[in-house]
Amino acid sequence: MTTVGQLLLGYVEHHAPTVANPERIAYAIDALTDFWADKTLHEVTPKACRAYIASRKVAPGTVRRELGVLRAALNHGVRQRWIAAAPPVDLPSKPEPKQRWLTRGEAARLLWACRAPDRRHLARLILIQLYTGTRPGAALALRWRAGPEGGWIDVDRGLLFRAAEGARVTKKRKPPAKMPRQLVAHARRWRRDGAAAVISYRGKPVIKVRKSWAAACEAARIEGATPHTLRHTAITWAMQRGAPVIEACGYFGVSQRTMEDVYLHHHPEYMGGVVAAMERKR
Repeated sequence: MTTVGQLLLGYVEHHAPTVANPERIAYAIDALTDFWADKTLHEVTPKACRAYIASRKVAPGTVRRELGVLRAALNHGVRQRWIAAAPPVDLPSKPEPKQRWLTRGEAARLLWACRAPDRRHLARLILIQLYTGTRPGAALALRWRAGPEGGWIDVDRGLLFRAAEGARVTKKRKPPAKMPRQLVAHARRWRRDGAAAVISYRGKPVIKVRKSWAAACEAARIEGATPHTLRHTAITWAMQRGAPVIEACGYFGVSQRTMEDVYLHHHPEYMGGVVAAMERKR
């Protein structure tokens, strides 16, 4: 009898190599395996899904993504004709979008906390994200020349290319962005280091900033923030400064619906026409 573990293994072997970010599937499979591996399809029930959710001491969004991978693996098994039908997988409710963003004072304190030599690479990441809203993973992968390793910065033209050459197009769009003049000035100085990666430490590309980020946040007295918070911050600041909404969608790679649901209320003209109409005297 086919087990859930066999279907998970088949999914990661057959499907994961075809996606843009197979690591995300691998992380989910690792989390799912301990609980589901020995279970049969008949044991994939709403009760079992609730038990899995209770067993995971992580954010609701993380559990939802993991169970989404389980659902995808079962459906993949149907398409491959390994099983006749896939049992339904109950997902927890989709969490509300995160609203955390940094004030300018918090951002200044965070950058000040990166003045130490062993955190200067983090300062580069922070500046790139605050000026362009680039996702942390894409920012860390930036190089000074185009290539398959990651996006790149064209200092001469003041352009930031978020996507690597030949990269697969996904829902997480990575459009090129024109860099503000302040960031161009920083980039020109950074390029003199001679490292291949824009964000480097002792000449080597930086892959993760978990420890340095935690230390900087502690030093800056900032709570509830992650590197992804910097993307929210950039988009929020753009709205607060009255950036054209459609242009902002293209610049940050955000859908118009996401912009309206999460960020638009920060815009100075938000619902201004309606308020003016309600205040008008006839």
